[in-house]
Amino acid sequence: MRKLVPILILIIGALALYIDFMPGAKFAVLSKIDAGLGQTPETKLGLDLQGGFEIKYHTVDAQGNAVFPGSGSMDVIRSIMEQRVNTTGVSEPIVETVGSNEILVQVPGATDPKAIRDLVGKTGQLSFVLLPPETYGTINAAGAKAPPAEGTPIDPALPAQFTGAQLNLGSISAGVDTGQAGNPWAVNFAFEGQAATDFETWSGAHINDFFAIVLDGNVISHPYLKSQITGGKGQITGSFTPASAKQLATILQYGALPYPVEEESSQDIPATLGKSFLNQTLFAGAIGIGLVLIFMLVYYRLPGLVAGLALTYYGIAVLAVFRIIPVTLTLAGIAGFVLSVGMAVDANILIFERTKEELRAGKTLVTAMEAGFNRAWNSIFDSNVSSLITASILYFGGSSTIKGFALVLIIGVATSMFTAVTVSRTLLRLVVHQQWAQRAWLYGVTDEEFQARAIGRGYGRREARSRV
Repeated sequence: MRKLVPILILIIGALALYIDFMPGAKFAVLSKIDAGLGQTPETKLGLDLQGGFEIKYHTVDAQGNAVFPGSGSMDVIRSIMEQRVNTTGVSEPIVETVGSNEILVQVPGATDPKAIRDLVGKTGQLSFVLLPPETYGTINAAGAKAPPAEGTPIDPALPAQFTGAQLNLGSISAGVDTGQAGNPWAVNFAFEGQAATDFETWSGAHINDFFAIVLDGNVISHPYLKSQITGGKGQITGSFTPASAKQLATILQYGALPYPVEEESSQDIPATLGKSFLNQTLFAGAIGIGLVLIFMLVYYRLPGLVAGLALTYYGIAVLAVFRIIPVTLTLAGIAGFVLSVGMAVDANILIFERTKEELRAGKTLVTAMEAGFNRAWNSIFDSNVSSLITASILYFGGSSTIKGFALVLIIGVATSMFTAVTVSRTLLRLVVHQQWAQRAWLYGVTDEEFQARAIGRGYGRREARSRV
C-alpha cells in the first residue's frame, strides 16, 4: 500500500496541473455532471469581483394587479427562487426581499440570463387536464379539434383533474427515457396519498384519451393514456432538451410560488470591487503565503522546505477542486482559502515539532520522523474535524455568501489533511534516506541531540531526564 501512495500523489498532481493550467482542458464539472468529461473547468468569480446581472420581480394577482402578500409569503417566494437558481450551477446568488412585495435576484457571471429568468419567474402551477374525446378525439379517432400544440394556452373552460400540489416532490426527476426511440428526455413524477389511487382509477377510465399537462396556463405536452397507470406514477414527455427537462423538474420539485410574479426591471451590474481589487487581494495573499514559507524554511530547515513543496501541491490541488465543483470565489471565499492555508501550515508545525522531540529522545532519524507523524496525527485530526463541523454548520445554516466561505473552508481543510500527512510524509520518506540529509542542522537540532540516535535509547532517556 505504501508503494502506491507516491503514484497516487503523482496522478492527482498531474490531473490538478492539467485542470489548472492546460488551455482548453476538458474534464468533468459537477454542476453539469451529465455532460461527462467534455466540460471546460473554469474559475468562477462572485458578484463583488466579476459582476453579473439582476432582475427585480413584484407580486401580482391573477389579473396582473400588484398585491402585498405579507412577509411570510414573501419569504417563501424568496426561498423557492433561491433554490431554483441554485440548481443551475450558479453559486452564491443573492436573492432578497425588497420592500413589501418585491424580490431582487442577483446572479454572478451568468452566461444565459434568459434561462435563469425563465426558471426563476415561473409560477409553477402544474395541472393535468382531460381533453374531452367528443371534442378532441382519441388516439384511434380524430375529433372536431386537434389537441392543443405545445406552448399554446389551454382552454380555461377545461377543468383540471389533478394539480402539482398533489405530487410527491421526492419522486420528481428528469432523465432519458430509454424505452422510446432516440432516448428522448422526460420528466418523471408520482402522486402521493389518495391522489395516487385517484390517478390510477382516472387513468383506467380514460384509456386512449388525450390529456394535457399544463404549466402556468400553457400546454407542455398532450400525451394519451395507453393503459392504466398503476401506483400513481407517470412521465411527462414532449420536445424536451436536457436543459428544459431539468428546468421543469426543478420548478415542480421546489413547488409553486404562492403568488404570481411579474418582472419589473433587469440590468447588468458591475463588480463592486473589480479586477484591480482582486489583483491586490491575490498579491497580498501571495506575500502572506511567501512569508509563511520563508518562516518554515528558516525555522524548520529541510522539513520546512518539504512543507513548502507540499503547500505548493496543496494550492494546485485546491484550485483544481474549485474549478471542478465549481466554487464561486468572492472576497469571503478567498479569506476562507487563506485561512485553510494557515491550517495546512499548522499541521506541518505539529508534525515537525513532534519529530524534533523524538530526535532529542534518542531515536533514529527515520524512526523519529515516522513517530512524529503518527503522534501528531490525533491532534491534527481533532483540530481539522472540529473545523469541518463548524464550517458545515455555516454551510447548511447560512446565507449564500456564508455558504461560499464555508464551502471553500471545507475543501481547503479536507485537502490540507491529505497534503500535510500524505504528501509531506512521502517527501520526507524519500529525503531522509539520502546521505546528504543526515545532518543535524537540517532538522533544527544540535549535533549532540542528533547523534544520540547512534548511542542508544539509554542515553536518550538520561538526556531526557536531565532536561526535566
